[in-house]
Amino acid sequence: MVDRSLVGQRSEPVTFEVERGAIRRFAEAIGDPCPAFQRGEIAPPTFPTTFRVPVPGLEALDPARFLHGEEEYEYVRPIRAGERITVVREVVDVYEKQGRLGRMTFVVSQVEGRDADTGELVYRGRTITIVR
Repeated sequence: MVDRSLVGQRSEPVTFEVERGAIRRFAEAIGDPCPAFQRGEIAPPTFPTTFRVPVPGLEALDPARFLHGEEEYEYVRPIRAGERITVVREVVDVYEKQGRLGRMTFVVSQVEGRDADTGELVYRGRTITIVR
């Protein structure tokens, strides 16, 4: 099913347009009153969750088997409206744990978001996806 052979697999690069309206809607949805977010100038720290890049090797599995375990971001600089961000996701670890309902597989992936025009790193993220 899901095993350590996924470690090192990378997604194809996907480029996203950062729209002012999308930033405003996201800020409103999370209830963040920061004026820069509300005006759609810069994106809130968790905005990259809107950049959907599948975990390599899990695309064929039923999404109903996935649980969101954990997510964190580290920024070089803020994401701004009007930018294009190119994102690549890589599987960096796979491990199992015993849960109340049986064995669960944890897939740890790292994502990098780079300015599509300059190639400069904008942020890194780490996500744990639990496969039941």
